[in-house]
Amino acid sequence: MSELPSYLESVAQTIDHMIDRYFVDKTGQLNKASAHLLAAGGKRLRPAVVMLAADAVKPGCSDDILHAALALEVTHTFTLVHDDIMDDDKLRRGVQTVHTKWDMPTGILAGDVLYARAFEHICMANAADDAKIRAVNMLAKACDEICEGQHMDMSFEHRTDVTEGEYMEMVRKKTGVLYAAAAGIGATLAGGNGVQVKALYSFGLNTGIAFQIQDDLIDLLTPPEKSGKDQASDLREGKQTLLMIKAREKGLDLKKYQKDLTPAEIQAAIQELTDSGVIGDVKGIAAALVSDSNRHLSILPASKERQLLMDVGEFFVTRSY
Repeated sequence: MSELPSYLESVAQTIDHMIDRYFVDKTGQLNKASAHLLAAGGKRLRPAVVMLAADAVKPGCSDDILHAALALEVTHTFTLVHDDIMDDDKLRRGVQTVHTKWDMPTGILAGDVLYARAFEHICMANAADDAKIRAVNMLAKACDEICEGQHMDMSFEHRTDVTEGEYMEMVRKKTGVLYAAAAGIGATLAGGNGVQVKALYSFGLNTGIAFQIQDDLIDLLTPPEKSGKDQASDLREGKQTLLMIKAREKGLDLKKYQKDLTPAEIQAAIQELTDSGVIGDVKGIAAALVSDSNRHLSILPASKERQLLMDVGEFFVTRSY
C-alpha cells in the first residue's frame, strides 16, 4: 500500500487548490460560512475514489472530471454542516462549527449553498452530457438516502433494541451511499459501461459501510491524542453502534459505562469487549465487506488504479484515526 499515501496527498492538494479558487476566494458572509468547513482540511477520500474509479475505467481521464471529484467533497461537507447543527457540536476539524461561528440560520443556508454547488460542479466536468445527467441523478439519490440514514440514526437514540440489520441499513444510507456515488460517478463520467458502473458502485457501497464500522472502532480504541476526538464517546452515550449490538447479543451489560469514564474504565471496557469476542466479530464484518469489494473490482482490467482502489478499502479498515 506504499503508493496510496502519496496518491491521497496529491489528490488532497489538488482539491484544496480548487476549494481556494471556487469557495474561499468568494466575498460575502454566506460564502465565507459555506467555505469555512471546506477550508478546514480533511482527507479528501471521496474525491480520490471518484478519480481512481474514472482512471480504472479510462486511464488518464481523471483530470477531465476534477469538478466532479470536488462535488463529492462539497456534498460530504454539506452533510457535516447540517449534522453539526442537529447534534449542536461546537468543533469540527479543529475549528468552530459553522452555526456556532455565525448563527443557526447562516449554518442552514451555508449547508444549502454547498448542496446546490455540488450539482453545479458535476455539470462542469468535461464529459458527455448524458453521462453528466446520470451522474447528477446518482448524486441526488445519494443525498436522498443520506437524509434517510441520518433520520434512522437519530431514531436509534431512543431505542435499546436496534438490530444488526437495522444498523447496517442505517450505515449503508448514511455513509455507504456517498462512497458508492463517488465510485459510480467516476466510472459514469469516464464512459464506463453498465457492468463497470455497477461494479464500482458496489465497491464504494461496501467500503463505505466498512469505513463507518471502523469509525465506531476508532471511537473506542484510539486515544484522544491520536484521534483528536473524545475517546469512547459512543460507549458513554449508549449509542447503538455495531459494537453495542454485538455486545448485547452476547449478553454483556454496557450500561455501567454510560457515564464520565476514566482512562482505566475505558481500558476495562476494551478488555471486556476483546475477551468476549465482540471487537473481533466487528472487525471481521468490516474485513468481509472489503473482501467482497475487491471481488467486484475483478471485472476491471488489472491496473495501478484498480490496485489503489483495493488499497483504499484496506486503508478504510486498518486506519486508527
